[in-house]
Amino acid sequence: MDSIRAKIKRRLQKFIELDCNGLRSHILSLFLNAKKTTVDELHANITQKYDISRSAVASMVGYIYSKLGVLRSHKESYKTPIVYSLKEEYVDLIRNTLESRSTGSSC
Repeated sequence: MDSIRAKIKRRLQKFIELDCNGLRSHILSLFLNAKKTTVDELHANITQKYDISRSAVASMVGYIYSKLGVLRSHKESYKTPIVYSLKEEYVDLIRNTLESRSTGSSC
């Protein structure tokens, strides 16, 4: 049976493989640079480079959180937005996968 880390690595590689326009890699690199962020902050950073709606960013963050399992979420109260951060044990895995993607092939 595969370890959880190996499963996450495989899912992460498949997630980035489907990244034709660089948006998925860009979101993951934003998480690497900003330790904690909200969907609104991510959307503000991403729209400088890509034309994408806030709901699409929220959807992608939700996918990364639930399916890839590399994010942690925290909400202070019902009035505050959810703050997402990378789980420390997967930072090196994401960095290595993104580096191999930049030297590898694209869509």
